[in-house]
Amino acid sequence: MTIPVPADVISRLKAVLGPHGWSQDEARIAPKLVEWRGRWQGTTPLLVLPKSTAEVSAVVGLCVQSGTAITPQGGNTGLVSGQIPQGEILLSTERMAAIRDIDAFDDVIVAEAGATLAAVHEAAHAVRRRFPLGLASEGSATVGGVVSTNAGGTQVLRYGSTRNLVLGLEAVLPNGEIWNGLKRLHKDNTGYDLKQLLIGAEGTLGVVTAASLKLFPIMASRAVALCGLADPKDAIALLARAKEETGGAVEAFELMSRLGVAFAINNLPNIREPLEAAHPWYVLIETSTGEPGAAEAAMERLLTHALEDGLIADAAVAQTEAQMKAFWAIREGQSGAQKPEGAAWKHDVSVPVSRVAEFIARATAAVLKFEPTARIVAFGHVGDGNIHYDVLHAVGVTDDAHNARRDAGSRIVHDIVGDLDGSISAEHGLGAMKTADALLYKSPVEVAALRAIRAALDPGRIMNPRVLF
Repeated sequence: MTIPVPADVISRLKAVLGPHGWSQDEARIAPKLVEWRGRWQGTTPLLVLPKSTAEVSAVVGLCVQSGTAITPQGGNTGLVSGQIPQGEILLSTERMAAIRDIDAFDDVIVAEAGATLAAVHEAAHAVRRRFPLGLASEGSATVGGVVSTNAGGTQVLRYGSTRNLVLGLEAVLPNGEIWNGLKRLHKDNTGYDLKQLLIGAEGTLGVVTAASLKLFPIMASRAVALCGLADPKDAIALLARAKEETGGAVEAFELMSRLGVAFAINNLPNIREPLEAAHPWYVLIETSTGEPGAAEAAMERLLTHALEDGLIADAAVAQTEAQMKAFWAIREGQSGAQKPEGAAWKHDVSVPVSRVAEFIARATAAVLKFEPTARIVAFGHVGDGNIHYDVLHAVGVTDDAHNARRDAGSRIVHDIVGDLDGSISAEHGLGAMKTADALLYKSPVEVAALRAIRAALDPGRIMNPRVLF
């Protein structure tokens, strides 16, 4: 339980930040106290809104002196309650949204923690570059949030997760000191890599205030196709074929179940059947190259051979930018399309790519044995082994009744993931939701090492105290 914040600490924080740097307005704070799905509701005695790294440092310094806990928050798009305070000071980076610098020669953009992914993408395109981290929530997800959670997204297959896209960081450490690590170096072999400790730390080792991010050229040729197929096993075989046919030019390879596509068609605006007939499974493929027309030609070869060999039953290639966006809208709408269907047991897991089909088959058999009327929606970044495996209740079953069995049902799914040498959190982090569960699957040696690192940097455990080990 979080210790109540003393009144004098609140007064001192207000004085440091000035009249526009804090809020206790319930209407102003309310949207920041509930996560996107509505599962977690939080409380805070004070929302602090620093506008600079120096102000973040001042806030953390005051809090560490008094032993006051802090929950940092970016765009509040997290799904594991890591950003929802339970009595702690809530530190939002929303006023720190500047693009400090962009250099097309060095292929780097320096953005503050509160800048949205959409703003980073726009700034990169203005200098004919791209930042290849794509999320459905890019209009609200922030740089600090994606760094702190090591967000993945749809281009991980080719470019890696956030961890692979960060050159340097600026952060306020748990003692209030500012670490200026905004380097632009691709090689720096001078000891421990502090930025890699902060990436994915979910705010427990400090507050990220800015990041130097890698940029890449805009590709001259792009192709997007949606395929219908019978089984996830065929999707894995198609992925291997796609890598060979395109010479490694596959940017995204996304798997969707029929039920998820049907929810998107029924529950979202402007979504239509993508193919003439319905199929048990769908794969969305995107390829790109620097040679004009090459991606389109490679996609045509891939789909022709896949049809001949029976890997796919049908396919459609987007002919315009609008059609590309329409295909992607089906995939990006998978989570939103579930909301009208009621409560769901959400699982963001990863297994070796070669075992994705095995995971889906085993998990589905086990879940349906436990909950025979459940509706299962599996989708995700099959190209990197990350599957979102969501279990919804049958029509007529109440949310409360379904949620009452969630923990036992999720344990079934996670045990299968563990047996396949996978991870119970692929890209969303652990947050408050999965911290205890992670202890079941990590070795005591690893947990002890992680706790030692945290204790060394934050002995008072004031930074996001309910999260991680």
